[in-house]
Amino acid sequence: MYTASGYYGQEASSGSSSLRGSMHAQRRPSNRDEFDGPSQLLDRPTGEEGYEPQEEDLPQLPTHLHSHEQDEILTRVNDRLSQCAFDFVARYQFPIPVEPDKRPVRVPGDREWSEWVYLLKRLATKRRIPARVLYNSQIKQFITVLENSLEMRHAAKHTSRPQKDDRNILQLISSGLQVAKIIKDAPAMKYLDMLYVNTESLIQSRKLPVPSA
Repeated sequence: MYTASGYYGQEASSGSSSLRGSMHAQRRPSNRDEFDGPSQLLDRPTGEEGYEPQEEDLPQLPTHLHSHEQDEILTRVNDRLSQCAFDFVARYQFPIPVEPDKRPVRVPGDREWSEWVYLLKRLATKRRIPARVLYNSQIKQFITVLENSLEMRHAAKHTSRPQKDDRNILQLISSGLQVAKIIKDAPAMKYLDMLYVNTESLIQSRKLPVPSA
C-alpha cells in the first residue's frame, strides 16, 4: 500500500519520465533535411513554364570606372579597414590569439581584412567587446556591419573578376564607411567619405550629358 507521499512521488516521477520521452521523440535528428518532409511548391509564374533567367537577359547597369581604377579604389578601402581594425584592437588592448602558422601582428597588413573580421567577430561573440566602445552601443549590429564589408575584401583580392557596376563600387565604399563609423574611427570615416565623394564625382563626370528636350 502506497503512502500519500509515496503515491505522489511516484506520479511525479512517471510524469517527468513521460515528458522527457515526449521531448526526446520530438527532437529532430541532426542529419535530417527538413526539405525531405512535407513541403509546399508555389505555382510557376504565368507564361514561364520551362524558363530560367539568363545573365545576358539582365539590364546593363552603368559602369564608368576602368578595371584598374576599381582595383585601386577597393584596395584603398581594404587597406584603410585593416588600419581601422588594427587601431581598434590596439586602443582597447583586445587579445589576438597566437597562431603557430601566422606571424605576430606588428602592422595592419600582417592580417588580411577577412582575418581581422574573423577576430573582431570572435571578440564580439565571446563578449570581449563592451557595447560602450561602439557607435550607439550597437553590439548586435556589429557583426552584420563586419560581414557586409567582406565582399569588398574579396573584390579587392580577386581582381580578375568581372567589372563591377558604379552602384556596387559605391556600395562597397559605403560598407567600409559603416565599419569605421561603428568603431568610432573619425579619421577613417573622413578618409572613406572623401573617397566616396571623389569616386561618385568621377563617375558623374563620365556620364553622357542628358540632351535637353
